[in-house]
Amino acid sequence: MGITKVSKMEQFFFSGSQTSKVDPKNRFTLPQKMRYGLVENGRLEFIIGLGLGGCLAIYRRSDIQKIVQKFQEKQHIAKYQKFFTLFFSTLHHTSCDSIGRVIIPNHLKQAIGIKKELVIAGVLNKIEIWPKELYDRNLSNLLQGKDTELDLAKMTEEAFALLDESKDAED
Repeated sequence: MGITKVSKMEQFFFSGSQTSKVDPKNRFTLPQKMRYGLVENGRLEFIIGLGLGGCLAIYRRSDIQKIVQKFQEKQHIAKYQKFFTLFFSTLHHTSCDSIGRVIIPNHLKQAIGIKKELVIAGVLNKIEIWPKELYDRNLSNLLQGKDTELDLAKMTEEAFALLDESKDAED
């Protein structure tokens, strides 16, 4: 099975989620479909770093290059220095072994509190890696309306309003 180029009308994005176990060598198996989405120029190489809200994020190499270009424009602004230091110093360039296992650097595993299980979640242009307990708690709180910062109805409304904004910009 090969990878086909996706037209601009049919842009690739990551989606779905899966639970995985972390082995004693800090490895987990990345789902095959997600691995395919990370292949660029015939190479399966990607970057793992800190994500938002207590997760790790896996980025394509080309997406990191876009981030670097944007951040370089702001690198001398003092209020961003701590963020840049933490973000870039925790980026780990890596790949998978022949059966799709990825090593999580120990400092990143400890930083977000991964124990034995994690959730791999496809989120648009990145893959998020969550400690299973935190992912399950966040999902449960969101669905039950227990998290005052996470109002599902409001977030859904605001996210879909973004679609209207982009449509207005095209007109």
